Amino acid sequence: MVSTKSLAHTSFFKTAFLLLLASTIFQNASLAQKDFFQPSPTYNAGRIRGTVIGEAIAGTVITFGLNYLWYKKFPHSRFHLFNDNDEWLNMDKMGHATTAYNIAAIQNDIFRWGGVKPGTSAAIGTLTALSFMTMIEILDGRSEKWGFSKGDMLANIAGCLLFEGQQLMWGEQRISLKYSYHKTLFAKYYPQELGSNWRERMLKDYNGQTYWLSFNIGSFMSSRNDFPKWLNASFGYGADGMIGARSNPKEINGNPIPDFKRYRQFYFSFDTDLYRIDKVSDFSNMLLKANRTFKMPAPTLEWNKVQGTQWHWFYH
Repeated sequence: MVSTKSLAHTSFFKTAFLLLLASTIFQNASLAQKDFFQPSPTYNAGRIRGTVIGEAIAGTVITFGLNYLWYKKFPHSRFHLFNDNDEWLNMDKMGHATTAYNIAAIQNDIFRWGGVKPGTSAAIGTLTALSFMTMIEILDGRSEKWGFSKGDMLANIAGCLLFEGQQLMWGEQRISLKYSYHKTLFAKYYPQELGSNWRERMLKDYNGQTYWLSFNIGSFMSSRNDFPKWLNASFGYGADGMIGARSNPKEINGNPIPDFKRYRQFYFSFDTDLYRIDKVSDFSNMLLKANRTFKMPAPTLEWNKVQGTQWHWFYH
């Protein structure tokens, strides 16, 4: 059975992303201000106050919304653990790490915008991401249907450490965790669990998700002047053939299911960090940072144990 818990995590990340972005844009300032999107060179009390208030409200709404609108549907229990390390060929763990990493990065950007010093803003981003993901796990731990997953928690910590470690080592993000999605044939066999439309499938169909460790090449060069600042090399991980979490059912609602082989996929591709392009406005830079979360489609080399090496002219 598909883990609905994983769907919840992805949906909440999207919600958090939009709320955090909104708190950045609409607080105590007019959009007409020329320098509104420019990070403050010094501590800006108004921006930080608006951010903290906005995020406190968002956090409260998300927490109560989860507890009363989602978890209330299922029986509660004492806090307990749940081992899901053998589910979905670990695609859900990649999703946890990527979510945690990107929440930390977004939070860091928001507090840098408010003039908070780099080290402090990075720590705030890391702690916010870890707190948010831990809160989800605690709610899971009190639900009879799921439980607190140590594997999920380790993935959350890994995503946070990837962000914080780079800030401590380099003062910038040279390696990003990104997401991409493509349509697959598997959802039609179990639309209730893998999604009945493209929006649901982006969240629920792990067969169509790929998670990428994207390296900004120029950041690792001693002389960066002659190399495109926006060009990345990216290593991806995916999985295929999954109808259920641990194994595939033989039939669903009386309908036989083909015998799909479940296997892991490994990718190499080029990617972009478009926000690194010079001479773009602060507003454009903010929009282009979506490319820090979502990988750019590109020609891709794939290897898996079933089909061997494959070439995709345009993989997304």
